[in-house]
Amino acid sequence: MTPVLVFDIETIPDVDGIRRLDDLPATLTDAEVAEHAFAARREKTGSDFLPHHLQRVAAISCVFRDNGGFRVRSLGSGADGEASLIQSFYRTIEKYTPQLVSWNGGGFDLPVLHYRGLVHGIRASRYWDLGEDDRDFRWNNYISRYHSRHTDLMDLLAMYQARANAPLDALAKLCGFPGKLGMDGGQVWEAFRAGRIDEIRNYCETDVVNTYLLYCRFQLMRGGFSAEEYEDEIALVKQSLSIEPAPHWAEYLAAFSA
Repeated sequence: MTPVLVFDIETIPDVDGIRRLDDLPATLTDAEVAEHAFAARREKTGSDFLPHHLQRVAAISCVFRDNGGFRVRSLGSGADGEASLIQSFYRTIEKYTPQLVSWNGGGFDLPVLHYRGLVHGIRASRYWDLGEDDRDFRWNNYISRYHSRHTDLMDLLAMYQARANAPLDALAKLCGFPGKLGMDGGQVWEAFRAGRIDEIRNYCETDVVNTYLLYCRFQLMRGGFSAEEYEDEIALVKQSLSIEPAPHWAEYLAAFSA
């Protein structure tokens, strides 16, 4: 089978970049720099949400499904820098050429990874191949919106209509899956400032499992899985998570109703 790589990122404000771009004094704390950026953004758009290029990657979590089974992990360690995490993500693509799956990856995760990869001088030749090195990539690559090497489930299910987008948490719960537990994206910056990077990574991991479960349900809908294959896959996910030692998986499985 073609390996499947489901991915999700968690981000925080790039306070160093904001300092440099806005020529802010070094005496300002990270929290003050971030609030300066949030205030400017609220004035401009009415929202705290910063532009993609001012988001710094704090965690990347992945589900990897291949003939060897089902695995979920956060890349690197909580102590690794942004460049190391991003390079690990692209290195996995380089090694396995997987089917990428995301929820709003085309609208958020990948653009952030593009900008931050550019900032850090990251190499990602396989990911950016449009057919120059592999002719098959001319007709099916990771970059073109309507090609399938990257499936952005949110975008696809909404028929590429932003007004039809659905939140991951809501749709996961509607399908009987656990959804988000303990945190949401709006709390990541506060958690990071408090040194709770492991909680952020755990939260990101549950999001990629939610996304994979919805991908399985999508495969059932489109005929990629038979009913029996779908049930077997959900059972595999549950069994795989049941032997994971981290305590957040016991909480996740307890919330499972599907």
